Amino acid sequence: MELERINYASGAPLEEKAGYSRMVKVGPFIYIGGTTSVQPDGSVYGENDPYAQTKYVLEKHVDLLKRAGAQKEDVIRIKVYTTDMKYGQAIAKAYTEIFKFIKPLFTMVGTPMLNRPTQLVEIETDAVMGTTLVAE
Repeated sequence: MELERINYASGAPLEEKAGYSRMVKVGPFIYIGGTTSVQPDGSVYGENDPYAQTKYVLEKHVDLLKRAGAQKEDVIRIKVYTTDMKYGQAIAKAYTEIFKFIKPLFTMVGTPMLNRPTQLVEIETDAVMGTTLVAE
């Protein structure tokens, strides 16, 4: 089986400099790499605010999915890395506002640090285009 691969950039300066893609689509499978709330100008959106950072990144992921022809309903897994598990409630609030009724797999992991002290959240998202939700 041969599947077409498409690499997508989000505009973050480090992507081109280091040589990585923000999102890779292989056939119907879409993988969005670890994303923080760094904006194109290099500043951190929502500094020290886990809710704002989570919402920003998840909305960015939904926009990236749209670029690939997918939608948020195609998301099957989200992994959140946070510098402090005490932010869990704020992270869950932002997540729930977007994904409550879709119910993808969700994992939250504590990590000692991210790239900058003001970055509190990093998120990865996986999707499969054309999925249909069937109630259990």
